[in-house]
Amino acid sequence: MATSSAIEALKDALKALPGVGPKNAQRMAFHLMERNREGAKAIADALNDALARVTCCQRCNTFCETELCEICVNPKRDQGLLCVVETPADLQALEQVGAYQGLYFVLMGKLSPLEGIGPEKLAFRRLNTLVAESEIREVVIATNITAEGETTADYTQQMLAPYDVKITRLARGVPVGGELEYMDQRTLAAAFKDRRTSVE
Repeated sequence: MATSSAIEALKDALKALPGVGPKNAQRMAFHLMERNREGAKAIADALNDALARVTCCQRCNTFCETELCEICVNPKRDQGLLCVVETPADLQALEQVGAYQGLYFVLMGKLSPLEGIGPEKLAFRRLNTLVAESEIREVVIATNITAEGETTADYTQQMLAPYDVKITRLARGVPVGGELEYMDQRTLAAAFKDRRTSVE
């Protein structure tokens, strides 16, 4: 079937989004061209603007539009507490909770040997320098509870072991409101491993 080369290029571009395969990319492309050209222009303008203005914070490596992000320049944040996360999205999720008042460091991914992502492709060197040159007293490793996230956490812990800093991990286990009979075995095992005293 004959089609526009521009539409094909748009479909290929949309496949760069996570979870978007050929059929979804085609559906999105046709929707934007058929019914929402204004929306398509808004997306294109916003994307071009973001590409031109957004960079990474020189300290924590998250997305920002200045040399240092708002969190890093906030004097009310605990300068001795550093939370290591995989992505800016993880940082935002923790910030929305409002329970953490320290600083962050974003690795920009996770170790994944199957995908060819080794330590050299993430920001471990910058993290190492930050801990070595700052007055960090505790590093909280907050990687995702996946095989890759655990590998990333283990590597981070080993890398930072030579420094005189306390290294902790986020507690894992039974979620608030969860019922034991519906928990999977890994979640229950993690809950026992990370148990705490009732007075905490």
